[in-house]
Amino acid sequence: MFVGYARTSTLEQAAGLEAQVRDLISLGCERIFKEQVSSVGNREGLSEALSIVREGDALVVTKLDRLARSVPHLGQIIEALATKGVALRILDLGVDTSTPTGKLMLNVLGGVAQFEREMMLERQREGIAKAKASGAYKGRKPTAQAKADEIIMLSEKGLSMGAIATRLSIGKGSVHRIIAKTRMRT
Repeated sequence: MFVGYARTSTLEQAAGLEAQVRDLISLGCERIFKEQVSSVGNREGLSEALSIVREGDALVVTKLDRLARSVPHLGQIIEALATKGVALRILDLGVDTSTPTGKLMLNVLGGVAQFEREMMLERQREGIAKAKASGAYKGRKPTAQAKADEIIMLSEKGLSMGAIATRLSIGKGSVHRIIAKTRMRT
């Protein structure tokens, strides 16, 4: 049996999720698990897909990055599948781990993807350091501080910190800090 898994990071990527599902259906996946969650979040759909596959089955994904967040994570998934006698198929790469060549290709591609990610992060850190040195990088603007007067007014009206945070779309901790700072001054 082919078991499909489709994932996008955000709700705004609904078309991407639909395209993945369409590709999995066209391949003949009998069961498809789909979710819209970050790769670092709790992925219940993936957990469920991994729990139902049995010996002789294949877990099918359209792209490698839809499945694993890193090479070690990919290794864990492959190990779990191998222990159960389940193959992994990645459509866009033409990889099928039921063959020795497919296993080799997956390991090589996973290593390249990890290297590429680390290089991107290194370039990002260098860019931020350069921008800070030239005074161009200020970090993000503190949104809660800009709403300090409104926070104090709502607090004086008796709203809870949680209600204030929800109403102003800021964190409860930020509300707490601003209220505490105001109380210290008076």
